[in-house]
Amino acid sequence: MNATKRQAIFERLRQQNPHPTTELEYTTPFELLIAVLLSAQATDVSVNKATRLLYPVANTPEKIHALGVDGLIPYIQTIGLFRTKAKNVIETCRILMAEHGSEVPRQREALEALPGVGRKTANVVMNTAFGEPTIAVDTHIFRVSNRTGIAPGKNVDIVEQKLMKFVPAEFRQDAHHWLILHGRYTCIARKPKCWNCMIADLCEFKQKTPLPDSV
Repeated sequence: MNATKRQAIFERLRQQNPHPTTELEYTTPFELLIAVLLSAQATDVSVNKATRLLYPVANTPEKIHALGVDGLIPYIQTIGLFRTKAKNVIETCRILMAEHGSEVPRQREALEALPGVGRKTANVVMNTAFGEPTIAVDTHIFRVSNRTGIAPGKNVDIVEQKLMKFVPAEFRQDAHHWLILHGRYTCIARKPKCWNCMIADLCEFKQKTPLPDSV
């Protein structure tokens, strides 16, 4: 895909949604960090249901750490991998209190040193909480990047590198959100809604889906 097509794609995405953000609900960087930790292999909808119950009771490192693993589990047991996530959240709270004055660090190395926080989670926090032009590559962004031809790659690291290289600087801050929403609602995994896609004419996917008979 050439630079002209990429420019046009992101201009259209921006025109439709000028100020995109995560669908996870949060009010502080700490709340966002915990929500992203919980969202691994889970939906944002399921995480929001859990944090709506948890955050009114505990939404700081001190308060969540005081719950302990057993006290935290009842709030998050509807989310996949909740036992492992509970342990990671409690240990993350301990590290934040002990090493970071209960604040979420802005540096990638410090974020990735937290249990359960990988590169993708660090990228989300840096971008959404602190305004860094990072691009977190999840399953949706990996699919959209490859399918459209925006940034094809065999693994998430290659796709991230290509996105950071090929996405024009003016769009880099919001590219993560546009691509994830596009993958979640339009360029879906099994039957992409090419007939209802604003960038279909620019996309290089060779097997575009036709308009369903029922629509």
